[in-house]
Amino acid sequence: MSESVQPDKSIAELLGELTEETSLLFRHEVALARAEMTQTLSRLGSGAATLVVGGILLVLSLQALLAAAIIALAQTLGWWQSALILGVAVLLIGTAILMRGLASLRAEQLAPRRTLASLRGNTQWAKEQLR
Repeated sequence: MSESVQPDKSIAELLGELTEETSLLFRHEVALARAEMTQTLSRLGSGAATLVVGGILLVLSLQALLAAAIIALAQTLGWWQSALILGVAVLLIGTAILMRGLASLRAEQLAPRRTLASLRGNTQWAKEQLR
């Protein structure tokens, strides 16, 4: 920030310094927020691409395994019964996994935490200085 306050400075000079320092602080906070959001979006983008590729491969292998399981189960039950039982089982498992994935993408995990903490600290500091 600035040097120690000199008693011979006028109020206008002090207000000018305060305005200048506040402006500088605001620009630094915006730069920090921008950098943090860029980092977060980059992680989200690469994670999403990996999820898509892995998901496609899992769907293809799951289809082959389900076909094999239906054929095996049809040896003791009818074809439609085998398909129904396995279809319901896969539906329940898929729903549970989907709900877990959605819970992991909560909005609070995307917030720029460091910037918000810094802004809170700066606000508290400014309030103390005004007292």
